[in-house]
Amino acid sequence: MSRDSEQQPPPDSRDLSPPFTRQAVEILERQPVFQGFFTMLRLKLRHRLFRGGWSATMQRELFVRDPAVGVLLYDPERDLVALTEQFRVGALERAGGPWCLEVVAGMVEAGETLQEVARREVFEEAGIAVEELRYIRSYLPSPGGSSERMHLFCALVDLSAAGGHFGVPSEHEDIRLRVLPCEELLEVLEGGDPEGTPIDNAASIISLQWLRHHRATLRGGAHPEVGGR
Repeated sequence: MSRDSEQQPPPDSRDLSPPFTRQAVEILERQPVFQGFFTMLRLKLRHRLFRGGWSATMQRELFVRDPAVGVLLYDPERDLVALTEQFRVGALERAGGPWCLEVVAGMVEAGETLQEVARREVFEEAGIAVEELRYIRSYLPSPGGSSERMHLFCALVDLSAAGGHFGVPSEHEDIRLRVLPCEELLEVLEGGDPEGTPIDNAASIISLQWLRHHRATLRGGAHPEVGGR
C-alpha cells in the first residue's frame, strides 16, 4: 500500500458526501475586480488534497450571484405548460438566436422566502396569481466559476386564458408568455440539433424532466408534497 493511500480510509461507495468541508479551504486574498449588476471576485486560495496535505496557492475568479428561483407553470387539468420567451445576452451566439424559452425566474431579494419570490416572479412575468407550489429541487448551475444556486418549483395554475406580454420596463424586461401542450414540450427534450434546440437551459430542462416523472400523479388529483424550503 502506498503512503498516499494511507492518508485516508477507502471511500464508502454508499456515502456521497465529500471528505472535506468549507474549513478545508483557506482564502488568502479576496479582491473585487468588478462590481455592477453582478460582482466578480479574484481569489487567491489553497485547499486540502485527497492524497493528503495542501494544494499550492492558486488564483480563481468567482462570479458572485445571489440565489435565484425558477418556476414551471403547469395546468394539470388541460395538460398545458407556460414558458417565458425573452432576449438573453448570454445566448448572443446561439444558433437559434438570443430569444430563449424558459421557466419563469428571478433573483431572491433580502428578506424574501423562496415561495414569495416564486409568486412575485410569476405575477410579474406571467400575470398569474399562484396559490399551489410544488418544490422540485435546488442545484448549482455552474459551480466551476459562479456562486449562484437555483431553486426550482412547479406552480399548478389555470392556463386557459394565459398569454400576452409582461415584464418590468424599468428592468428592460420584454417577455412573451407562451402556452404550449405538455406533450409537445416533452417531445422537444428528446433531441434535435444540439446548437438549435428550442429549450436548452438547465432550469427548464430539469423542470420539464421532473414534470415528465410527476405528470400522471398531478393530473390524477393526488399531489404529494415534495420536500423543499
